[in-house]
Formats: sequence, structure tokens, C-alpha cells
Amino acid sequence: LLPSRMQMPGDGLQSVRDLDTVRGFLSGQGPTALFDMPWMPFYLSLCFLFHFWIGVTALAGALMLIGLTVLTEVRSRQPAKEAAKLAAERITLAEATKRNSEAVLAMGFGHFIGERWTELNRRYLANHVAASTVTGGLATASKILRMMLQSGVLAVGALLVIRQEATGGIMIASSILVSRALAPVELAIGQWKGFVAARQSWARLTKLMTLMSSEQREVALPAPRESLVVENLQIGAPGSRNLIIKGVSFKVAAGEAVGVIGPSASGKSTLARAITGLWLPLGGAVRLDRALITQWEPSELGRHLGYLPQDVSLFDGSIAQNIARFDPSANSEAVISAAKAAGVYDMIVQFPDGFDTKVGEHGSVLSAGQRQRIALARALYGEPFLVVLDEPNSNLDADGETALTRAISGVRARGGIAVVIAHRPSALTAVDQVLVLGNGQMQAFGPKDEV
Repeated sequence: LLPSRMQMPGDGLQSVRDLDTVRGFLSGQGPTALFDMPWMPFYLSLCFLFHFWIGVTALAGALMLIGLTVLTEVRSRQPAKEAAKLAAERITLAEATKRNSEAVLAMGFGHFIGERWTELNRRYLANHVAASTVTGGLATASKILRMMLQSGVLAVGALLVIRQEATGGIMIASSILVSRALAPVELAIGQWKGFVAARQSWARLTKLMTLMSSEQREVALPAPRESLVVENLQIGAPGSRNLIIKGVSFKVAAGEAVGVIGPSASGKSTLARAITGLWLPLGGAVRLDRALITQWEPSELGRHLGYLPQDVSLFDGSIAQNIARFDPSANSEAVISAAKAAGVYDMIVQFPDGFDTKVGEHGSVLSAGQRQRIALARALYGEPFLVVLDEPNSNLDADGETALTRAISGVRARGGIAVVIAHRPSALTAVDQVLVLGNGQMQAFGPKDEV
């Protein structure tokens, strides 16, 4: 849900790393110090009960250690925050370089990427070292101060014993109590870097959770069977108020297919994201059978939708798993039916392992055309009512385009709706209506032959 609410920074996986950071801190020694700190006043009050000057000495040491804790917080907050930001940028750059490695090598700009990585790495290490130096140095100082304070309490206790104002037992007990009272502060300073990182991660996770709807639908709507209605749709990119789609309205009935055409940057892919519920509208509505698509649970709505994005990417797994959307309860008949509907059954069974063929990361084992045809089968899996295809023939040959035309005709024949976004006219062979977009506005809509 998050991409429909806001722009995701970096590689979009910061929330996963934040969760690991919080879990790592909670499973370490940091919380122990926080749990022990409330006992400090109790131990210090016992020192005052032993003798006033023993209590004053312990209190002075506690105040100095608390001051070191505050100093640690002030000095380490910004370097730790900057180091976390740069760490995310480093990972993003590494992922982008890996994903575009062929272009980088072919065009010989790898050394420029290397220079950028070196600069990012230098800044990350500088902030990381700064944060570590602050916490490490102050942790050492706090340990030395605590040991000096223990010796100081022993000295005060010895002086009181000499003056017969206290006993030897009180002197030893005071030293032990001071050690117990101030140990949590020392431990907290040593763990402060992890605490700052966990606090920043928790703040980001809390912000994300407020953007995610936790409402549970009391009534499950029936599967849509009649129409798709777009009413005065206004939509922009997540987190932006700039409109990409401006007041688009149209209606498509069951058994119809509409082709969406227009120049580049006219809003065609944005319209596809709005229809599938990926991006939430800033105004207007998208309805299936008169109900807003937001009235369905996302997982339930997904059963009634098929979507082929412009940038096709498969998951590491078998062809069957990708077609079945990794549904563990998927049956072979449904997978084969989707493959045949997309016209890829014959292509798949020619592989040595057939439907069990592993596609690799992002489908790297397959060609671009093969990935696109398998993604089309994934979109058709389960015979969804609404099928949205964004540039479905961008990597297809003549056989693939013929299979695409049959797939769109098949959706119409079973009473579904197909929305096909295309630049090449061959993708519109099986559609009966055409919507023309220009500058985010509807220029024309009607029967294909007339438009």
C-alpha cells in the first residue's frame, strides 16, 4: 500500500531495514540499561541513608554521568542520522548498478559510477566514524568516571570510618550500591549509538504505519461482473499535488475492451495505476459495479484484477509459481488455463523443465519477450474480471502479438473487461473502443472505427 501513499525513498526497502534495526536493539543489551535506570533513585536514597556525604558523592557522580549521556545524545544524533541516510543511498546505488550493469559496461561509464560510490562511501564512513567516536569515547570516559567515583566513595567512607561517623560495612556497602546505581548509565552510554539508530527507525516506521489503513471491511463485496466506471478522475504521483490525469471520465461494460492511446507523457500509465488502485486519486473515483475499488480489501481486489505493467519483472522461482502469483494453493489446471489463454503454453512446455523452469532473478533466464508473455499469463490467472495491460506488445514478435490479440478477445468472450495501453496499433486489434489522452486530459472516447 505504501507506494500509493507516498514516494518511497532509496530502494523502497528502508522500512525492512528499520524493522531489523529495532529488533536488533531490543534483543541486545540496550533495553537492559533502560529497565535498570528507574532503580537509580532507590540506590542513591540508600546512600543518603548510610550517610549524607556518601549520598552527596554518589549524587554528584550520577549527575556527571547523566551529563555525559546528554552530551552523547547531542553529539551523536546528527552523525548517526546522516550515516543512516547515506547507507540507504549506498545500497540504492549498488542495486541500480547491478540492475543496469550491461549498460554500464557497454557504454564504459563504470568509472564514473565508481567515483560516485567512492564519494558516497567516504561520506558514510566519515559520519559512521564520527558517531562511533562520540559514543565510544564517552563510553570510555563514563567507565573511567564510574571507577573513579567508586574509589571516591571508598575514600569518603574511609574518612568517615576514621572519624567514627560510619562503620566499615557501610563503607563497603556504599561502594557496591554506587556501582549498581551508576552501571545502567554507563551501559546506556555504550549502547547509545544503537539506541539513536533504533529511535530513528521507530520514528520512520511509526510515520509509515499512520499512512497505512488498518480498517477491516465488515462486508465482503461480491466479484464485479458488470462495468468499470471512471468519474472525473484527477490523479498525481504519490506525495505530489501536481495533477497528471485531469478530469478523465468514461465507462466500459462487461465484454468490452478499450484501447488507451496518446503521446508519451500523456498520462496513460498513470491511468493504468489509478484503475488498478496502485495510486489513489486526488479527486474523482474509479468504480467496479458502482462500488469504489477502495471498498475491496487489496488481497480480495487482486483476485478480480489482472495487471501487466510496462516494466515487466518476474520473481525468482519457477514459471508456474510466477503465473500462479505464488499462491501455494494454486492448482495445475488454473496455471495451464492461464498459460493457454496467454498463448504461451507451447512455448513453456518446450523448455526442458517445462513449467518448473526457474526464471532467475527478475526473470533473467528468459528473453524480454518471454518475460512479457509469462507476465501476461500471470495477469490472466484466475480469469479476473478487469485486465489492465500497459504496453503489452513492446517486446513481442508477430507470434506474440497474435497471442496477445487472442488473449484480449478471450477476456471479452468470458464477460471480462480489458484496458490496453499501447503505442503500436497492432495491440488494439481486439479492442472495440478507444480512449485518446493528451496532456492528461481525454481528447476522444468512443468506438474504435470512429475515433
